[in-house]
Amino acid sequence: MSQTLEQIAEHLRDANKKVQLIYAFNGTGKTRLSRAMKDLIAPKPEEGEDGEPSREKVLYYNAFTEDLFYWDNDLLGDGEPKLMIQPNTFTDWILGEQGKGNEVIANFQHYTNKNLTPVFLEEDGSSAGGKTYPSVSFSIATGDDEASSGIKISKGEESNFIWSIFYTLIDEVVSVLAVPEPADRSTNQFDNLEYVFIDDPVSSLDDNHLIELAQNLATLIKMAPQDGPKFIITTHNPLFFNVLFNALKKGLKYRLSHNDDGTFSLEPLRTDSPFSYHLHLIERLKSASDADAFEKYHYNFLRNILEKTSTFLGYDDWSELLPKTADGTNDAYLKRIVDISSHSKHSGYELAELSQDDKRVLGFLLGATANKKYEFPDRYQVPLRDDAQDD
Repeated sequence: MSQTLEQIAEHLRDANKKVQLIYAFNGTGKTRLSRAMKDLIAPKPEEGEDGEPSREKVLYYNAFTEDLFYWDNDLLGDGEPKLMIQPNTFTDWILGEQGKGNEVIANFQHYTNKNLTPVFLEEDGSSAGGKTYPSVSFSIATGDDEASSGIKISKGEESNFIWSIFYTLIDEVVSVLAVPEPADRSTNQFDNLEYVFIDDPVSSLDDNHLIELAQNLATLIKMAPQDGPKFIITTHNPLFFNVLFNALKKGLKYRLSHNDDGTFSLEPLRTDSPFSYHLHLIERLKSASDADAFEKYHYNFLRNILEKTSTFLGYDDWSELLPKTADGTNDAYLKRIVDISSHSKHSGYELAELSQDDKRVLGFLLGATANKKYEFPDRYQVPLRDDAQDD
């Protein structure tokens, strides 16, 4: 059913489930959905009215969270680069009032480098005795009891650092709410928290760390009290989605799609098996083929299928999975068509529309890809032992 993001947010709220997991391609609207959910749960007060901070009811991690951080490279002053933090109650609360800086550092180092250390630069806040944290510097141990300071970390490490702050906050939320009686809790700031919305945490991690992060997040969610906040997690990463799918036995799983007319669809997924990314891509390609609606980005889908399949089977290049020429050699023409159409390196191929000939080639490759039974390369073939044959 086609809906607006606001209607989907209402659907997620009305489902009243502890966990809802959503898969969607990048650019589908995951971040906008998180904002729609925030506005639904904690709308801004009318002018002249007092209202509680939105984090009293909903905590969310998305692209807007990362926008709170930006680099000051101080190129004119030749100073050390610092990661600046825009003024906000979010970081001041977890670092100042809760004093969780060491936990943030431990989480960050676990997924990056144990020798890479963030240093929170503290200043006096506007309130008496309050502290604020306007910037962070980074240092790295050099192995000789010294450390190089003023390190500018990579974009992936920066994303990991920001997630570490948010994850530390969620961990604190769960710990506090695990105390049954509100009067016995160390703080009552979470008592009215209704939702935690997480949109694509650290996708720059390698597969092993991404699996570990998903497992840790699932464990934390399962530790949260049943009457505590509900969790909504969106991701474009099929591995992260599938690990969470298997770890979180209860809850609802969906696939979010952006329709051609600007509306959105939230499709429930089976709860007894994980999401098959490759089959989803083939379904999208088949639907486009049936409607004679191939566009250039569909070549990216096809290449993604070929790359993942070739990596799994152990081929040196994805082009080895393409149909062969009559003499059994690799078809250079087909490889070039997929290369050009999926990378857009040439200005003549910037339009989304495809010629009829390109559509014909893509349809041919789709049929060859979807219908072929692939095997491991010959170098991995192992002869069956005689005593292992079936009777």
